[in-house]
Amino acid sequence: MTQKLKVLFLCTGNACRSQMCEGWARHLKDDVIEAYSAGVAPHGVDPRAVQVMQEAGVDLSGHTSKHLESLLDVPFDYVVTVCDHAAESCPIFPGRVKKLHHSFQDPPRLAKEAATEEEALGHYRRVRDEIRSFIEKLPEALTT
Repeated sequence: MTQKLKVLFLCTGNACRSQMCEGWARHLKDDVIEAYSAGVAPHGVDPRAVQVMQEAGVDLSGHTSKHLESLLDVPFDYVVTVCDHAAESCPIFPGRVKKLHHSFQDPPRLAKEAATEEEALGHYRRVRDEIRSFIEKLPEALTT
């Protein structure tokens, strides 16, 4: 059996986008990817992210927001930054880890302008679906 790729999804707060990436990777690609998520300044898992992922059949309710430093001893194959701030703040990892950047819009920032809760959730759902499409292409998209 081939060893799973260890992939870290990194964003600023480890509240929404990186959590969704980890959730989708565990849900869709658990046979080939050992998924992790962390933030450079974690501040708790976003309840709306949990809600919209639950709608899609992915349970994030047991996830916690983790600081990148808590995972520095994990020998990652890939670190995927999913926001521009994390890409700029991402430290150097030891070993042969490959860094990639795939930015997604920030649902909490977009939701601030929403007139209704349903409109706010629409931003989360759109980004959730964009992340799913990205994760579905893994691990092939990591090596191209």
